[in-house]
Amino acid sequence: MLGSGDKLRITVYGEENLSGEQQVGPDGNITMPLVGQIPASGKTVGDVAKDIQGRLAGGYLRAPSVAIVLTGYRPFYILGEVNTPGQYEYTKGMSVSDAVARAGGYTYRAKKTEVFIRRDKDGETMRVILDNDPPIRPGDTIHVGERYF
Repeated sequence: MLGSGDKLRITVYGEENLSGEQQVGPDGNITMPLVGQIPASGKTVGDVAKDIQGRLAGGYLRAPSVAIVLTGYRPFYILGEVNTPGQYEYTKGMSVSDAVARAGGYTYRAKKTEVFIRRDKDGETMRVILDNDPPIRPGDTIHVGERYF
C-alpha cells in the first residue's frame, strides 16, 4: 500500500509530457497534468495506474496506457535506546534488527527482548517480542525501550 512520501515513476505510453516522477504528498495525493489530484495513499500501484488511465480516457486521450513503478519507499523512524535515533531510508525486506543496525545498534540500557512498533496506516502501537526477527514496513516508527535492572 502506498503512503505519504513514497516515490513513483509514472509512464503514460506515447505521452512524454504526462510521464515523470511523482511523490505521494502529505495529503495522500499525487498531482498529474490534465487530471489534477489523484488519491494514492492506501492504494496499490495498480489501483492508482487504473485511476489515472480512467481519468485520461475520460476526454483527454484515446486508449491511454499507464504504468507505475515504485522507485522509493517512505522512511521509517527509530527512537529510544539506540545510538543514533532518527529517520532512515527503508529498504524492501527490512527487519527490526536491520533497523537497529542502521541506527548504530542498541545502547547499554536497551531492552533487547521487545520493541514497540507504530504502523503508519492505522496509528496503533503494538508490542513485538524479538524471539524472531520481525519485518518492518515503510513509515513504521520503532521504539526501543529501556531495561530496568
